[in-house]
Amino acid sequence: MEFAELIKTPRVDNVVLHRPFMPRVEGTLCLTGHHLILSSRQDSNEELWLLHSNIDSIEKRFVGSLGTVIVKCKDLRIIQLDIPGMEECLNIASSIEALSTLDSVTLMYPFFYRPMFEVIEDGWNTFLPEQSFKQIESSTDEWRLSYVNKDFSVCPSYPPVLAVPKSIDDETIRKVATFRHAGRFPVLSYYHKKNGMVMMRSGQPLTGSNGRRCKEDEKLINATLRAGKRGYIIDTRSINVAQQAKARGGGFEVEAHYPQWRRIHKTIERSNILQESLIKLVEACNDQSHNMDRWLSKLEASNWLTNIKEILTTACLAAQCIDREGASVLVHGTEGTDSTLQVTSLAQIILDPTSRTIRGFESLVEREWLQAGHPFQQRCSQSAYSNSKPKWEAPVFLLFLDCVWQILRQFPCSFQFNEHFLILLFEHAYASQFGTFLGNNAFERRKLKLPQKTVSLWSWVNRPQDTERFLNPLFEANSLVIWPSVSPQSLLLWEGVFLRWNRSSKCLDEAYDEMIHIIEHNKELQSKVNTLHRQLAELETEDVQLETP
Repeated sequence: MEFAELIKTPRVDNVVLHRPFMPRVEGTLCLTGHHLILSSRQDSNEELWLLHSNIDSIEKRFVGSLGTVIVKCKDLRIIQLDIPGMEECLNIASSIEALSTLDSVTLMYPFFYRPMFEVIEDGWNTFLPEQSFKQIESSTDEWRLSYVNKDFSVCPSYPPVLAVPKSIDDETIRKVATFRHAGRFPVLSYYHKKNGMVMMRSGQPLTGSNGRRCKEDEKLINATLRAGKRGYIIDTRSINVAQQAKARGGGFEVEAHYPQWRRIHKTIERSNILQESLIKLVEACNDQSHNMDRWLSKLEASNWLTNIKEILTTACLAAQCIDREGASVLVHGTEGTDSTLQVTSLAQIILDPTSRTIRGFESLVEREWLQAGHPFQQRCSQSAYSNSKPKWEAPVFLLFLDCVWQILRQFPCSFQFNEHFLILLFEHAYASQFGTFLGNNAFERRKLKLPQKTVSLWSWVNRPQDTERFLNPLFEANSLVIWPSVSPQSLLLWEGVFLRWNRSSKCLDEAYDEMIHIIEHNKELQSKVNTLHRQLAELETEDVQLETP
């Protein structure tokens, strides 16, 4: 297919662009295979470049011969284009709809994008499983890397390399995979160096209504327990949902077969409920007409902050079991690709200071989301404005980022990265020139040959001149475990995402610039103090030498 077939009118003059908190711009609108571009005739710097893949939906309006296209984006921005001529407006709208809903992944922009920057470090090779495992290997010899899934035949949604207990051979793992949902057998997620406890993740066990048993599964997860110790299984479904899963061949670990493990059910909503929650929240944020009571009522009805609270509470529980109870943990829901990953990755943010650095967080996203098989292609194909009925879409990753922002806000000095870094990841998960978030798992990414055909987001972010704008000026390395508050009073709406297109950030930007200025001034004064201390010490030394006969 040629993109030209979908572009009925490639260029229109005298188009007026309206954007939040920016002056209106009149210029020429151009459509390419991947971008909607508006360039001002007065000022060549005044341009809009919008990826078609960032467009969630469009609306058309007409007043006489003047047409208006309202473009609603996946990053929650809404822009308006006033287009002279009804035919031109209809053609532009039709082309945008076609180009923003392409079925083939290989027609997306990352396959055509050629970076204007020099790739110093190939992000596709920055966070390989073997490199991450070296850190664990330096602390314990109880785990090994298994290549049982090297051809993706054991579990299509797992990567080819996985960490498993050293005492468990690959044949046992194959048998366990047949007992777990979609072959997602228990694998190592995190090793807590402080006490040697571990966190694992998996899919649900396929016990079914007949109470099927798998001794190899029992052997595998028991291999992670220390003598005389118990473990915790955190199931991210309610007990009712877990019971209902048995009728469909799923289920949960039966106490009689797992006597050393205590099962705890912590309800995290399923993906379709989360998508509805996002839609309601964004609708509330965009409604400028309501009074305080109506706003608070709509915010509460969205259940967004309730979802944040449930996810954070479950992550804190997992971290508490590991750090304070000295117990190992297995986390799973149904598939093990959504709520499971939210819990395991947030628990690591709480427990592991490395995860609170820029590279450590990138590694976490790579391990616990991309390599762990979170279906980004399905979950992020639509955002809050889509007119079509949600199928697989859900803001699972956005909820995780929101939870991280809540912790960052409570511990502003413990994170090396700032809020802009989290917003960047949100934006690129939904629409990007980079190939990092394409596909649903490592198997699909290999078939698409993404490392050979696209550029990694990490290749760009990790360039020193680009990393600088994501650094938190308040950061002071903190090696301690951080325990966030999950009380309702402690959780806030993430304005940086949900209100950034609804109200000006000028005051916040000015306050941030002032903070940077104060910090820099403080560093200068500290440097002068250190210099004066040295000079004083030198003078005192000279005095002593002069006084010595």
